[in-house]
Amino acid sequence: MAGTLDPKLDSKLQSLVQRSEELSANLADPEVTSDMDRYRRLTRSYADLEPIVGKYRECRQVQSDLEGAGELLETAGDAEMRAMAADEVKTLESQLKSIEHEIRLLLLPKDPNDDKNVVLEIRAGAGGDEASLFAAELFRMYTRYAEGRNWKVRTTDISASSVGGVKEVIAMVEGTGVYSQLKYESGVHRVQRVPETEAQGRIHTSAVTVAVLPEAEDVEVDLAEKELRIDTFCSSGPGGQSVNTTQSAVRITHLPTGLVVQCQDEKSWHKNKASALKVLRSRLYDKMQQEQHDAIAEERRGMVGGGDRSEKIRTYNFPQSRITDHRISLTVHNLPAVMDGEIGPIFEALVAHDQAELLRQEVQS
Repeated sequence: MAGTLDPKLDSKLQSLVQRSEELSANLADPEVTSDMDRYRRLTRSYADLEPIVGKYRECRQVQSDLEGAGELLETAGDAEMRAMAADEVKTLESQLKSIEHEIRLLLLPKDPNDDKNVVLEIRAGAGGDEASLFAAELFRMYTRYAEGRNWKVRTTDISASSVGGVKEVIAMVEGTGVYSQLKYESGVHRVQRVPETEAQGRIHTSAVTVAVLPEAEDVEVDLAEKELRIDTFCSSGPGGQSVNTTQSAVRITHLPTGLVVQCQDEKSWHKNKASALKVLRSRLYDKMQQEQHDAIAEERRGMVGGGDRSEKIRTYNFPQSRITDHRISLTVHNLPAVMDGEIGPIFEALVAHDQAELLRQEVQS
């Protein structure tokens, strides 16, 4: 009867329970509560352990119930009682297996960026006007998805096209677990459809690039003032007379790397500068991560979320109402709903694939 956890896993969980109890005691210590920085760190650590500890306690309860059902199965005198005990054993064994899988998922290494806000950058690629129109539709798709999760989306820079699309849009997305969901969107998004201006009804293929950058904290990326060139100019976007006639827009050039960021969304120069610095820090943080990624994790390039933005990750086929995510060979046929923000099921499939790959690596290591 499969009624026990893997001994190595059980030992690890027991040590985590002990650590959780130590943290709980520390958090009740007046000396700790008087040091807010330390208190916050310990609170985060305790909160990270709670789901695992809770699931382990649930596991122990199921193990206990399973032992009782097993004993009843062995000692029951009549056939009806043995049949009931056998059904109970089967149910509890299945439940225990499911709980063990959930525990292994909870123990997977957590992406340190998962809880961060993001800088979302969408740019029209090959395809001219049609690409710019699709870029605007993708931005609407992400915005609608964000609204459904009570995230805040704030555009910091946008370059409109002559046909009502966007050549480029940069936005801050803020909320709970933003990066954990949107991180899989970095890459080339291909659209196949018949443009409204196509008289022959031929299907055209266009492309849009998406970059999702975790927002960097000040302590993660140090920006020295001497490394920055800050220029001001009049905003060219909407916003009324004061925006368009005052030197409120900001362009910041990071001299060591040549990265250029601009922001013209706010009427205040100071607010635009602060937003531009956020975007710049996030781009530099992403650049640092990519360099580390390329140097020490070459074998992870094939994984979901590997970060290779030159790779086509998804195709949106409008004539067939079909979306195909090429990284996990997933095809769905509800394109209108997805473009209206109902992209959650695709994110869930990507997360599940990523977790399965990590579990496979854990087993092999």
